[in-house]
Amino acid sequence: MPPTPSAPLTRTPLIAAGILIGAGMGGFVDGIVLHQILQWHNMLSNQLPPDTLVNAKVNMYWDGMFHAAVWVMTALGLRLLWAAVTRPDVPRSGRTFSGALLLGWALFNLVEGIIDHQLLKLHNVREYAPDPQPWNLGFLGLGVLLLLAGWALVKAGKRDAGAGPAPTHR
Repeated sequence: MPPTPSAPLTRTPLIAAGILIGAGMGGFVDGIVLHQILQWHNMLSNQLPPDTLVNAKVNMYWDGMFHAAVWVMTALGLRLLWAAVTRPDVPRSGRTFSGALLLGWALFNLVEGIIDHQLLKLHNVREYAPDPQPWNLGFLGLGVLLLLAGWALVKAGKRDAGAGPAPTHR
């Protein structure tokens, strides 16, 4: 049922979906590019260097668990997105959604960078660099840039919400 003309619009469901999808996709970029293609690190490579077949297999297992987790995160985000776009009180805004995707990727980088790289020291961005800390800080810096860009897009997308409710296509 369409909202009444005075019914308030809410962007929260769209933002929540974008953040979850963005975090999942950010995780896939990390796992596919840094773990698999560039082979700069594995999930536990600072604690368990993949210098033997057994260590490599253990790292591969935990890389797989990581990929499974970001897949679930992305799938949940897609479910939230479906629910959001079928609601008449949620305005469809490409800027809001794109900003939320960047916010999610930023949150992934910041949580991963602070917890896994700095606190737990499970791995470094570039494990075997002479000094891996600049790479770790660069990863966090990218997270901050993504956060700022995402916030700016979400804020700019607020103007899109004034255009009225999303069209219903059922």
